[in-house]
Amino acid sequence: MRHFYRTQIAPADVLAAGDSFFPGIGLTQNTTAPRARTYSGPLGALRLSARAEGGHYTFVQIDTDQMGESRLDRNAKRFFLTLHRTEDPAHLLTPNY
Repeated sequence: MRHFYRTQIAPADVLAAGDSFFPGIGLTQNTTAPRARTYSGPLGALRLSARAEGGHYTFVQIDTDQMGESRLDRNAKRFFLTLHRTEDPAHLLTPNY
């Protein structure tokens, strides 16, 4: 699956957040590149990339080797939530019902 998120956090800070988040769910870092990281573990394999886009935005993309809505995909979405909370700690999530 492919997931993406746009943020105002710098690409280097996004990759640093990934380096602290993904080992916490049992993934080990395999490769390090200037704008990408690759992690793997019992949940599957994941590739995180971050690049500057349109001035002050950072485009964050996560590709997993899983099909459908797996545990790895849910954790990728949780990572996006941690980025959002880093960017705006005062924001409260509210239900839409």
